[in-house]
Amino acid sequence: MSPKRASDPGEFARTLTATCVYTGWTHLEVLRNNARVHMIAALDRLERALPFDVAGLDCDNGSEFINDQVVAWAGERQVFFTRSRPYKKNDQAVVESKNNHIVRKYGFYYRYDTAAERDVLTKLWQVVVWKMNFFTPTKKPVGWSVDGQGRRRRVYDDPRTPFQRLLDSGVLSKAQERALRTQYAKLNPVELTRDIVRYQGMLVTKARWKTEALTAEVEDAKKQRRKRQTGGVKIRSA
Repeated sequence: MSPKRASDPGEFARTLTATCVYTGWTHLEVLRNNARVHMIAALDRLERALPFDVAGLDCDNGSEFINDQVVAWAGERQVFFTRSRPYKKNDQAVVESKNNHIVRKYGFYYRYDTAAERDVLTKLWQVVVWKMNFFTPTKKPVGWSVDGQGRRRRVYDDPRTPFQRLLDSGVLSKAQERALRTQYAKLNPVELTRDIVRYQGMLVTKARWKTEALTAEVEDAKKQRRKRQTGGVKIRSA
C-alpha cells in the first residue's frame, strides 16, 4: 500500500504477499503496520489459509522479515528460510510481479490506516485471491529457444490456473485435495468479480479523498522547498 501519512504518524496498512514459485498460488494478508507482532500474526494466518504445507520461505531484506522472531517462526516449523541479495529486486521477481498486477491493480495506491479500511481490504484480498488462484490461468517460463534469426526466445508452458497446477503437483494429501475441490465447487467467478468491484468502491469512498489531499500537500511542500533552494542572492562575475 502507498506509504502516506496516517492518522497515527507513520502508521498505514501493509499487504503481505506470499506466492508459491512452483504453482503460482498467491495469498495476501493485511498488516496494521510492519511491527513484528503483526508480521508473525500474518504468517500464522497464512499458514492456516494455505491449502498445502509450507516448505520454504524466501523474502527480501526488510527488517520486518529479517529478525529473530520470523527466523524462529520458520525454525519451529522446519521451514527452509532464505532471503534475496541486497538491492537485487530481480531475486524477488515472482512476488514483485504479484505486487504489481494484483496488489496495486486491485487495491490501488490509496492510504488505508483505520480499522474499518483494513477490514474492507481484508475482505477484498480474500475474493481477489480466490479469483486469481481458481480462475486466472498463467504461463510459466520453461526454457529458451532460438528463432530463425538466431535470437533467443523465452518458451512458456500452456496456461493453467494455480488450482490446476497445485492438483497436478502431487504434493496434496487426499484430504487436502478433497477440501480444495470442495472450495472450488462453491465459487462463482461472476460473483467474485461483483464482490471485488463492491469492495473497491468502499475503499475508494473511504480513502481516496485523504490520499489526494495528502498528495497535494506533499507536492506543495516540494514546490516550496525547490523555491527556497533556487532563491537567495545571485552574484554574477563581471
